[in-house]
Amino acid sequence: MFLVALATSTEASKYQLQRLKEANMVFYMQDWETATNPTVFPIAGIPNKQWQVTSFGTVMAIDDKLTVAIERNSSQFGRAHGIYVNSALDGSDLHLLMSFVFTNKRYNGSTLEIQGSDRVYQKYREISVVSGTGIFRLARGFATLETVYLDIPKSNAIIRWNVTVFHY
Repeated sequence: MFLVALATSTEASKYQLQRLKEANMVFYMQDWETATNPTVFPIAGIPNKQWQVTSFGTVMAIDDKLTVAIERNSSQFGRAHGIYVNSALDGSDLHLLMSFVFTNKRYNGSTLEIQGSDRVYQKYREISVVSGTGIFRLARGFATLETVYLDIPKSNAIIRWNVTVFHY
């Protein structure tokens, strides 16, 4: 028991001696349910109700492309893997649980873990960055989201992410 505590303490103290770094990123999440090659799909919901992103209780699985520009065919920055759940009775709030898996040269193989409430009808929303791996080990921070394209009937959207993280 003592050896486990000592090893954990040594690992934690290694990071305390390092200086925190700040990273700022802007990218676009391409969230397409009804387009060619969809990247989001409803996987669960309330029985006998239509499963759609604007319906309370709907769970969506995602594998969204993260791009450097708003255009769907722009260079890939990474992928957003995870789920979101419509968690408001009026359909106005998604709870996001996702990993950003970066594929660009600078952050390739690193991840950021995202969790929190996305009030989809507000122009700007803020969500938590709760952890990370690789370059972003022990990351914490926040992201400001802005919907730059929304087609509710087809469940397609482009979200601009402005991310600030602190990491070792």
